[in-house]
Amino acid sequence: MLQYKVKVETAKRQESARYVALIDGTEELIGHAHHIPFSKDLLLCLNNRILDALESMRDLDPKNKQLVQRVENMKQQIAQLNESNQSGESTTFKMPSSDKQAILMLKLVKRLRDTVRNEHNKGRLDTQTYVTENARLETMQIRINIENVIKRANDSIARGQPGTALQLLRKGIDALSTKNDAYSVQAKQKLEEMLGDLDKKRQDKNDAEMQQIADKERDSDMDALFGEKKKW
Repeated sequence: MLQYKVKVETAKRQESARYVALIDGTEELIGHAHHIPFSKDLLLCLNNRILDALESMRDLDPKNKQLVQRVENMKQQIAQLNESNQSGESTTFKMPSSDKQAILMLKLVKRLRDTVRNEHNKGRLDTQTYVTENARLETMQIRINIENVIKRANDSIARGQPGTALQLLRKGIDALSTKNDAYSVQAKQKLEEMLGDLDKKRQDKNDAEMQQIADKERDSDMDALFGEKKKW
């Protein structure tokens, strides 16, 4: 009997630890709401995820007054968020300032998309909200990538590396070719304009270099001709 009780308590502790990890991870995600734009639906989804974990922990240990209080606090927090007039996003989108920052932002958005998908699969997020939020996060991923492509292309041009810039712009255009949301359509147009300008500058430079070569060859021919005439 004692062995059975120990086994049950161990299982409870393990399950409780899993919920603690889930809560910590979700709170960390919420903490990034000032780094990238979070919608009200996303914040509600994450807070409800925490509430569900807290309620599960309370059910494992119903006499724990601290857990009972945390559940009530979270319910109040969600109620306040529901009643708030927040219709926009938690912050404006900020362009990544480096490749490293872009990678961190992309990892964060991927974690958010995975979490939203998981909540939908568990029936805690309705399909319409999931579809809307997933599309919003996907557009954000595209935007982070494309804004970083534009920055890197401009940096390459400034360093006198037009070939690298061309590769980056073409890669960005390819990535947008299957997208039809408003941002992607506008971004693709911008990249194509940048590519066109860069191609024209390269062509003008090539034409100028070819003209220089032709001029040198003509001068060389003239020197040769006049050199021969001097002997006559």
